[in-house]
Order: sequence, then C-alpha cells, then structure tokens
Amino acid sequence: MFLAAMDSSVTATAAPQIVTDLGDTSAFSWLLAAYVLAVTVSVPLYGSLADTHGRRPVLVGGTLLFLTGSALCAVAWNMPSLIVFRFAQGLGAGAIQGTVQTVAGDLYRPHERGRIQAALASVWSVAAVAGPAVGGALAQYGLWRGIFLLNLPLGLAAMWALVRYFPPEDVRGSTSGPVDWRGGLGLLLTCATLTTLLVQGGNTWRWISVQSAALVVVFLALILATVRVERRAVQPSIPGWVWRRRELAVPSLALGLLGVIMTAPLLLLPVYVQAVLGLGPAAGAAVLAGMTFGWPTAAILSSRLYLRVGFREAALVGAATVVLALIATMSLTLINAGAVMFAMASTLLGIGFGLLQPALLVGVQEAVTWDGRGTVTANLMFCRETGQTLGAALFGALFNAAGNRGVAVATDCTTVCPERVAVGLRHAYVAGAGFAAAMVLLLLLMPRMAPCDGPASHPAPEIGDEPPYQDRPRGTEHVARPSPQG
Repeated sequence: MFLAAMDSSVTATAAPQIVTDLGDTSAFSWLLAAYVLAVTVSVPLYGSLADTHGRRPVLVGGTLLFLTGSALCAVAWNMPSLIVFRFAQGLGAGAIQGTVQTVAGDLYRPHERGRIQAALASVWSVAAVAGPAVGGALAQYGLWRGIFLLNLPLGLAAMWALVRYFPPEDVRGSTSGPVDWRGGLGLLLTCATLTTLLVQGGNTWRWISVQSAALVVVFLALILATVRVERRAVQPSIPGWVWRRRELAVPSLALGLLGVIMTAPLLLLPVYVQAVLGLGPAAGAAVLAGMTFGWPTAAILSSRLYLRVGFREAALVGAATVVLALIATMSLTLINAGAVMFAMASTLLGIGFGLLQPALLVGVQEAVTWDGRGTVTANLMFCRETGQTLGAALFGALFNAAGNRGVAVATDCTTVCPERVAVGLRHAYVAGAGFAAAMVLLLLLMPRMAPCDGPASHPAPEIGDEPPYQDRPRGTEHVARPSPQG
C-alpha cells in the first residue's frame, strides 16, 4: 500500500528536473493524471477478480505490474513514454489499493478493524509527506529516475512476503464468468474523457468552449453506453446489486463526496499559508500534518464508536465533524489567524475523516459475504478516487475564479495578491462545507446497521448452502460462507 500511495505524489516536486530532461512542459500534468486515471478505472475490475479468483493472485499480479511500470518509468526516453509507463504503474496500484482493504476485511473482526484502518491511514499519511520529500531530494541532484527505482527493492520484498505468508484461497465453490473487459474499457474511456476535460479545460481551452461542450456530450454518451454494457455482462465490474442496496449505495456516494472534500485542504491550504501568512513551504506541510495526524488517530477510535452506536451513527458523527472543521477553517481566514490555529482546524478535519471512512468501509464489508467483499470494497475505492479527481478540478476552478483571475494553485505564492488567495480559499471551503452538509443528509438515508463482532472471515471461503445474492444474473450464483449478519 505504501508503494501505491507514495507514487501518487512523488513526481510533483521532481517536476522541474523531469521537464528539463524530457521536455514537453504542456504534457507534464498528465503524469499524475495518467496514474490516477489508471487506478480509478482498474479498481472495480480487480475487485471482481479478487472475489472469483482470490485476493492473493490479484495482489501478487498487481504488485508485479506496478514494479514493471516502475522499471519502465526509470528508463523513459521522452514525456509520452513516461506517461504511458505511469499509466501501467497505476494499473498495478489499482490492484493493490482495493485488494489490501479487502484483505483487511477478511482477516480482522469489526472491533479490530479500526486499528487496521488506522495503520493503513498512517501509511497514506507518511506517504503524503515522504513522497514529495523523496522526489524533491532526488531531483535536486538530477536523480529523478531513482524515484521509480526505489520501488523495486521494496516491491520485491512485499511480493516475497505475499508469496511466503499469504496462503492461496480455496475458491472452488465459486463460479467465475468471463472477465468484464468491455465494462473495463467503458470505464476507461468514460474516465479518460472526464480527465481530459478537467486537465485541459481552463488551460488549453476555456471552460465554456466548443471543445468542452463536445467532451461533455461524449462523456454523457459513454456513461450511457457503459451502463448498458454492464447490465448485459455476466459478471460486471460494477454490478447492479451494489447500487440497488441502500446499505451499499449510500456509503459509496458518501465516500465519493469525501474524496471531493479532502482535495480542498491538500491543494489549497499550503498555498494560503505561504501567500497570506508569509511562511515557507515547510510551514505549509506542517499545517497539513495536523490532518495526517488526526486521521489515523481517530480511525483507532472509530471502531469503538461504531461498535457502540452502529455504523450509520458513527459515520454521521464523522461527517458532522468534517462540516465543523471546514467552517472553522473558513472562519479563521476572516480573523487573520496564525498557522497554529489552522493546524488545529486541520487536525479536527483529520479526526472527522478518521471517524467517517472506517465506519463506511467496515459497514459495507460487513453487509456482504466473502465473495462480494472485493467488489463492494473496490466500488468504494472507485467512488473515492473519482471524487478526488472531480474535487481537484472543482476547487482549483473555484479558487482561481473567486480570486479574480489572480491565483493558480501551481503559481509561485510570493508573487500573488494575498487577499485574492484568502478570498479563493474562503469560497472553496464554503463549497466544501456544502458538500459535507450534503453528505450528512445522504447518510441519514443509510439503514441502521449494528456490527456483529463474530469470528473473522478467513480469506479462504467455505462452501455454504445459499448463494449470497438473489439478484445476480442466472449462471453467476455461487456459494460462500455467510457474513456474521447471516
């Protein structure tokens, strides 16, 4: 998980050196976009494969693909080749992200899951700090290719541990249909169109333009076509039953909103600290560190909360905390508060995220049997990744528009008007609070579910008596050990 997490941000600080060596500045934004796109579109496909073929082969195969992409990135000869290899890296990372979360659901009981979620959140927190630091340090000495070579020893060690200590699952009781390549291609084309619109819109062409309008039409047409393909698929990557059950659909949408919301502080708060408070990049990172500290700390407490009051109520507490933290941060811009106050608000936001995400993730995993856990977990990750992609474009546009054309996120913060930065951040956080309030209302539609803290679901399923889902297409039913809820 650390490999997949760090490579989502490691190239940012190495940008100048990469562009100097490979050229083509205009294509650099696709380095991150290609990686995120590959993760987003591949996660649902891997979730389906993990349910039918087991977690171990998906994890091992995904890690191998990630390492192959890393090695190719290290020998890239121009920007297009590096972008293609980053896409291959992302396809491997997609197998890692969703499957690791699924394995956590297999191995640990509900009361243990908070501790595991805290560990995984800590991995992301460390990666958020270590990625840019490692990338900047290596790029400073002209060694940006080493960013990708560092993955090889770590990844090989992870593969060795997986092969040695993770026993293969017995999936003889499952009936696997053909791989949903058509659905995967539909997701790829749909998300690629959306990514192109978000990356190029406002940069290469105006948001209100013929190009943007054409991409919107293509995007909507691809959505309809992909839904049609998925309905006809024997074993779709995103099956219909995921969205027909409220206990699954509501958390997926809520986690998508969480993905949107979390991009605002990650993108904009460091800019505010430097441009308005007049502090350096290290101070901007320190303010964000509050969120990366609060998230895993609250994740440990989340299991105690949802065991006591239920998944929905625990998620509501987390969502309400997010609303409060966003309003508090926006208010701090009105009183010219210092960095310490912003760090405290950032910590509160991390606490909200830490209470919210485990309650949603564990609640969804507990609502299905073993052979559906990979699919529903992957759907949650897909929604969160899509939300982050949308949030980056949305908050960037709001930030710039509210700042009266004076601020760009990538701009040198010492050359922009502090007041414009403050106004831009204020508007972005107001919008974020609106999304968080919508998330609270959405969670009220989630059924009440109390966790049953029974034995952990071992990754090797046992053959049971009943198929887990009655609404699957004929010919795809298979049996597995029921979840603690029965």
